[in-house]
Amino acid sequence: MIPTEAVRLLGPADLAMLVALEQAASQDPWTQGQLQAALDDPDTRVYGIEREACLVGHAVVVRLPFDAELQAILVAQEVRRQGMAGRLLSAVIEQARTWQSERLLLEVRSGNESALALYRRAGFGEDGRRRGYYPSRTGGRREDALLMSLPLT
Repeated sequence: MIPTEAVRLLGPADLAMLVALEQAASQDPWTQGQLQAALDDPDTRVYGIEREACLVGHAVVVRLPFDAELQAILVAQEVRRQGMAGRLLSAVIEQARTWQSERLLLEVRSGNESALALYRRAGFGEDGRRRGYYPSRTGGRREDALLMSLPLT
């Protein structure tokens, strides 16, 4: 049976764990300065999931004037496909509702099938596309970004 770790709001004391997770699990990691800025920003919330005292997932959401934006969601490779991204996304959606945001926005690589499936299951719809937005991870063509949103009102 897979344990169900709680999602919690992260704070400045969690910076080292955030940096370690980004370095270990992301192909394009946020810097320590970017993570510190997110933790310090009063309009940003950073949520995390720990397993055995190790941060294994996090999500960053920012409050905008009328909307909220999911800026990042990351789960460690060894614990993917265990529902953690969905639980983090649920916390982000709840935060956006608490802020009384009209929509939750995000952008995602067009080839990130697992993320697209997660977002579509949660009710996000595609609003547009930024052609060639992301650098190629394989040295080939740049990848499109899909713009998606979830209505909250």
